[in-house]
Amino acid sequence: MPDTRPAQRTAADLTATELLAAYAHGELSPVEATEATLRRIEEADPAVNAYCLVDADRALNQARASEARWARGEPAGKLDGVPTSIKDIFLTKDWPTLRGSRTVDPDQHWTVDAPAVARMREHNAVFVGKTTTPELAWKGVTESPLTGITRNPVDPTRTAGGSSGGAAAAVALGMAPLAIGTDGGGSVRIPASFCGIATLKPTYGRIPHYPASPYGTLAHAGPMTATVADTALLLDVLSEPDSRDWSALPPPTESTADTLDAGVRGLRIAVSTDLGFATVDPEIARLVTAAAHTFTELGAIVEEADPGFTDPVEDFHVLWFSGAAKSVEHLTAGQRDQLDPGLHEICRLGLTYTAQDYLEATNTRMLLGQRMGAFHQTYDLLLTPTVPIPPFEAGREVPTGWPGERWTSWTPFTYPFNMTQQPAASIPCGHTSDGLPVGLQIVGPRHSDARILRAARAYERTRH
Repeated sequence: MPDTRPAQRTAADLTATELLAAYAHGELSPVEATEATLRRIEEADPAVNAYCLVDADRALNQARASEARWARGEPAGKLDGVPTSIKDIFLTKDWPTLRGSRTVDPDQHWTVDAPAVARMREHNAVFVGKTTTPELAWKGVTESPLTGITRNPVDPTRTAGGSSGGAAAAVALGMAPLAIGTDGGGSVRIPASFCGIATLKPTYGRIPHYPASPYGTLAHAGPMTATVADTALLLDVLSEPDSRDWSALPPPTESTADTLDAGVRGLRIAVSTDLGFATVDPEIARLVTAAAHTFTELGAIVEEADPGFTDPVEDFHVLWFSGAAKSVEHLTAGQRDQLDPGLHEICRLGLTYTAQDYLEATNTRMLLGQRMGAFHQTYDLLLTPTVPIPPFEAGREVPTGWPGERWTSWTPFTYPFNMTQQPAASIPCGHTSDGLPVGLQIVGPRHSDARILRAARAYERTRH
């Protein structure tokens, strides 16, 4: 299996937390870290195609300014000098946001930062570039007519997942330790599982979002990092308020990063390897079961239990395909012909739904949320696989010979929790016999982001 990961650890392989400590002790400078990141991109990105834009000059200028602040003993912000990538869905001042689409004109004034980008800029992260996405972030693998196929960092013949596949591959290969992605049906968790990194889809509204997504309240932003500590660090920054998102939650009253080490002793945790309806690769089911045993050893009370809902995929399709249709309504017929054929197809389907169909799907969503709310009266957390299959052939929406046509047919563990707006993390829990990463999903009730990350951190520490 061709593995693109570096054989020797360098500054590019340090986590954000490690970089900040090294800056504080004078052991490394932001310029050195940024130069190492840029070298790693030159070495590793041709094999995986994680970046659609790299701006070395701008990144080095930001790194030099950070280096001067650290030299004066005056770092400014929680991310000062940390190399960071931005999924090419987020508006970014001075860089085009093409969203993986040939229908977006790059030659226009780009003067606005999305809230997540604005917060990272305020905290003086070093912006290295923008990462790839399927067109308009519509599916669970990363390929587009504009930027081509993004590949898995462990085995480039396989997919990195999506829609934040570029972000996940970049983090996994040391091409910037921090990344931001979006998740409307699993899009930070799927690639995190396939690439072997950590992520959190937070409670809806925890991270302000602008402009509003055509997928409505299914769409979340999320931090993507190599470790749970880095995930918490970035979440603290991204959770700061922004008036442009009318649905945003108030900022947390305490730092998530400060509560990471509280452990899981006494928590009641349910584990379900299939949610009662999913078909799961036996290797993945065994790894998730083993992870559940680890939580028992950490002092949690772990039981096998299913929440008791049926697969809501058809209702998710009504919501998702309608959003896709909304996202292209401004395009001409000629522009629509340039779209990814799969996106074109779901947009056509989205136009066939009635308002009644949408309201029925919304009702299913509300009932699902009520059921999960009741479930979490008994269980503090729920453990599942993140994805029921290992990474498959790159360049395909579904595996060869797969019975389903759309990406949702192999992601039954992710989209239900977009419908309920619950927080859900994915962290590595082992590898298949072929050496491919497997993710453990940790789901909690709404507003339990800190609890999920505590559990993720406790588990992560047992693996290092």
